[in-house]
Amino acid sequence: MTALIHYQASLLLRSQRWLAPVLLYAAFLGVGVRSGQPVLDSLGYTAAGLLPVTAWLVQICVTQEPPAARSVVAAAAGGQPRAHLAALLTAAGCAGLLGTAATAVVLLISEPASTGHTVRVPLPPAGAAGLLATACCVLLGAAVGALCTRPLLHRRGWSVAATVLAALLALVTTGSPAKYAVTGLVTGSLTGTVHVPVLPLLGAAAVAAAAAALACRLTSVRG
Repeated sequence: MTALIHYQASLLLRSQRWLAPVLLYAAFLGVGVRSGQPVLDSLGYTAAGLLPVTAWLVQICVTQEPPAARSVVAAAAGGQPRAHLAALLTAAGCAGLLGTAATAVVLLISEPASTGHTVRVPLPPAGAAGLLATACCVLLGAAVGALCTRPLLHRRGWSVAATVLAALLALVTTGSPAKYAVTGLVTGSLTGTVHVPVLPLLGAAAVAAAAAALACRLTSVRG
């Protein structure tokens, strides 16, 4: 699996198709994150923006090979499900690295205080909460991407529309682990309380695992 992930990552880097989602995320942070803002608010904003970016990266990774190349890789890897899983893991890993870097920058430039700048917020717990919220959004974004592209949806137009809608619902729907994690950061900023989203992370991991398992299983049927 390590060799497959390295292969997928090399393809992604050489294709430069990662530039669009990464630049979009950078622009998103440039608009909403400023030096001196309350740290928990900025961490919530940073995590939320990563969900659609992850879904986009997943779509790029699972469609970056021509059909003939996918068949060759699947044969060498021991089956299409294994090759497809490598593409999903590559996209999620890249998004995770991007989110970790963004979280680190936010911790460096943000003010460790509540929204009203009256209560001090300890940075280590805030950083841990921000990283877990980021992980929640990466996992949910990976699930959205896995379910909104091949092998479930092959037409690009339907795939893009479904991805946009599903990413929005994952961020605003009650009960969504991503919404719970992000809301916990933003509401905690009002009082300077750090809510570490452990349960949302477990829920997001379960959703992502189920989505990946379904997508990988269907690759043998729908290609």
